[in-house]
Amino acid sequence: MGDGITAVFCSDLTRATETASVAFGASAIPVLYDWRLRECDYGQCNGMPAAELHAGRRGHLDRPYPDGESWRQAVARVGRFLGDLPLRWSEQRICVIGHVATRWGLDHFIGGVRLEDLIDQDFAWQEGWEYRID
Repeated sequence: MGDGITAVFCSDLTRATETASVAFGASAIPVLYDWRLRECDYGQCNGMPAAELHAGRRGHLDRPYPDGESWRQAVARVGRFLGDLPLRWSEQRICVIGHVATRWGLDHFIGGVRLEDLIDQDFAWQEGWEYRID
């Protein structure tokens, strides 16, 4: 891969680890798993149909899901991950594989987007999202 990626940081949840394996398994690029890139913990609501889960998402911006966490708590986890990146990976191109909470963390901490503005948006994956930490 000649795109200059020096490391891949990946959620340790199965969906993300499978993506990392398919995309980077045959490369020499290190894949580093980090629990802080996990999806929001829906607690007792895990396994609920996605449409139903997302319909009530605004109610859990600050109030944790039963036995889980709030969206603000999940995004704060991603913020702690971002805070640690410059310690070893400053000035390097990395790839991050995560979930909705991961993307919102990037949009919030790097892009300055308020969580109140993200909470009602559909998560529409697109190729080539790039963020720069200055």
